[in-house]
Amino acid sequence: MRAYLLAGAAMLACAMTGAWADESSPVGLWKNIDDLSGKPRALIRITESNGTLQGRIEKLFREPNEDANPKCDKCSDYRKDQPVVGMVILTGLKKDGDEYNGGDILDPNNGKVYRSKLHLVDGGRKLNVRGYIGLPMLGRTQTWLRQE
Repeated sequence: MRAYLLAGAAMLACAMTGAWADESSPVGLWKNIDDLSGKPRALIRITESNGTLQGRIEKLFREPNEDANPKCDKCSDYRKDQPVVGMVILTGLKKDGDEYNGGDILDPNNGKVYRSKLHLVDGGRKLNVRGYIGLPMLGRTQTWLRQE
């Protein structure tokens, strides 16, 4: 019986450590909430490689009258006419104190690329994603919700 209790306590400690580690980093799966409509728009997976974050769209939440598999027809770079699902929209972000700065974010709806910064809030369960031109105060923020 004692062995079961020790094994259970060890498993619980490992599970809790993993959850805390996840919440201290934006790496993971996020639900993008449109800041204008308040509706979910996409699932974006953020990964890290060599200290730099990138985000790729895994799924879109589309209205019945919208194209289920849209392409980025307004993009002007290498993503022009590429499928939005699977597209890297967030690049180049590096940890800077309690934020991630120095990156770019693509808005596939208009094809524009903005400077970007991220900040974890609510114990790591939410991610404030700011896109801006020039200065951070000249932009807008979306709140993304952690999915895993």
